[in-house]
Amino acid sequence: MKLHWSPRSPFVRKVMIAAHETGMVGRIERIRSVAAMLEPNAALMRDNPWSKIPTLITDEGLALFDSDVIVEYLDSLHAGPKLHPTEPEHRWRALRWRAFGSEMLDALILWRNERERPADRRLPALIEAFDLKVDAGLRMLEAEVPEFTAAPFSVGHIALGCALGYIDLRFESLAWRDQLPALAAWQAEFKRRPSTIATEAVDDR
Repeated sequence: MKLHWSPRSPFVRKVMIAAHETGMVGRIERIRSVAAMLEPNAALMRDNPWSKIPTLITDEGLALFDSDVIVEYLDSLHAGPKLHPTEPEHRWRALRWRAFGSEMLDALILWRNERERPADRRLPALIEAFDLKVDAGLRMLEAEVPEFTAAPFSVGHIALGCALGYIDLRFESLAWRDQLPALAAWQAEFKRRPSTIATEAVDDR
């Protein structure tokens, strides 16, 4: 398998954490691919016309797009504990948290893009809206910590952990741990997983 990859993409990180958790990491050849919104990558577009990462090419030559689809594919290849629970009690919570984490990442990336525009082209109302939404999301997660702490490790935990990791990477000034101790304690535990340690990125801009 081949993966169009970048070390600081939180969506790529979701895939790589899953690859470690499922034992598939050794089967994946990583292809360093730059995906910028205003600069389509011609080499990447041969596999994914949307010029987005992650993109996985299976051993059969099928190109899979979207981190959640790729993670589900990797989860289908191993015989160990699955990242997608089958019991309804756990499955819908895991998928809900997966969607929550993905939505948070979408908001964070758009927020970062807006913050980095020239000062005279930024939309203060949009920046304020993202600030409000992310704060509300973090507070909702704080209330749900007992639920996802008790749940089997799943795609939901990966998505939430990657979203919090991206905040640490790009939004250190939020200092969210000061107000959300339960969530901070959960993330500290998440960061100790070998799969998380192996996929840690640094903000080298």
